[in-house]
Amino acid sequence: MTQQKHYPQHIDLEPVLHAQGTVRLPGSKSISNRTLLLAALAEGTTTIHDMLASDDTMVMLGALRSLGIRWDEVDERTVIVHGNGGVLPEPAADLFMGNAGTAIRPLTAALAVIGGDYTLHGVSRMHERPIGDLVDALNAVGAQIEYTGEQGFPPLRIRRGHITANRMAVRGNVSSQFLTALLMAAPLMATTHPVSIDVVGELISKPYIEITLNLMRRFGVEVEQNGWASFTVQPGQRYQSPGTIHVEGDASSASYFLAAGAIAGGPVRVEGVGEHSIQGDVRFADALERMGAIVTRGENWIEVQSNGVLKAIDADFNHIPDAAMTIAVAALYADGPSTLRNIASWRVKETDRLSAMATELRKVGAEVEEGPDYIRITPPDELKPATIDTYDDHRMAMCFSLASLDGKARRGNAMRINDPKCVAKTFPDYFEAFAGIARNELF
Repeated sequence: MTQQKHYPQHIDLEPVLHAQGTVRLPGSKSISNRTLLLAALAEGTTTIHDMLASDDTMVMLGALRSLGIRWDEVDERTVIVHGNGGVLPEPAADLFMGNAGTAIRPLTAALAVIGGDYTLHGVSRMHERPIGDLVDALNAVGAQIEYTGEQGFPPLRIRRGHITANRMAVRGNVSSQFLTALLMAAPLMATTHPVSIDVVGELISKPYIEITLNLMRRFGVEVEQNGWASFTVQPGQRYQSPGTIHVEGDASSASYFLAAGAIAGGPVRVEGVGEHSIQGDVRFADALERMGAIVTRGENWIEVQSNGVLKAIDADFNHIPDAAMTIAVAALYADGPSTLRNIASWRVKETDRLSAMATELRKVGAEVEEGPDYIRITPPDELKPATIDTYDDHRMAMCFSLASLDGKARRGNAMRINDPKCVAKTFPDYFEAFAGIARNELF
């Protein structure tokens, strides 16, 4: 799908006096990978428009091809998937999943239910990302999933089990992807009887579950909800292709450009998401409003501009953990200490984001308190130039590009971003898009 780009070992960002312009967003990773799997499991052929072309979607496409699912590339952002009605032509496959949580978790559930002989593995960091709660939930109802390395983590070996599921239970406080995986696989189990999934404890990242439920409806499956405590799929429902589906722009990726508008003048507009987006991360704009920025929303766009120095924020960011990382860097430009709470899930993402964020914020001069599930950031009088390590985490690289912004009260500085190629996970052209809104004149 996506062409290989040549990336240097680092990229140097000069101070940016003013941010202004319009950015067309790449497709949502969360929507793209869910849609690819649902299209593969559906009856009929699905044309997917505006799909994200990135490392993570390449992982899913590669896995589907290894499983015998046919798909055709029309262009870089359009794929035609030939669904196979919940059957996989290849009963055995060795699947490399990179570091794509949105691919390995739903595939694990689908493969466990469909049955076969499959191995799933990825990069070293993927083998440190927990999957035990999902495996426990599936094995409890008859799946046969084994760990070939450390217990509770990939790599996995999936063999044909004998699933008899009326009720399943899964913890909700580690990753919402575990529930998403079970929901997407539930219609494959609910052939003659309802299947209910109970959530044990608090469910984090609820907006991502809303994306899953919305897309399942698009493919013809309705899920009954008892609040956020349990979900039921009635028998006899099968995934049916909607024919054509368009992927929204990535709301998490929008956060960097919206924050740039709030910090360094603006207006900056993102196109591809708007006020009726199915992605929870559009609520990032609400957080910018609380910090004093001016936000305008349209059907397919959001625009932000500065309204003076940003106000410090103290808020629960459990609902938008990915976009919350951008708030952590925007807090460098606030008028006092900011606290981001209920973000323990940062620790099990592409890296331990709480630790990584604290380390890199200190490099630019911030005073940082790192807790088990919160981070408190006191901005410096002036930002320091720094070399930012990215931990093979795309969001670390994109977030810290914002530290090059002027923002009047906190003079932006030259920033060196190490290993910029990590942005290929979700936004291969990020630094070109960021350069497109960088202006040298003051606002």
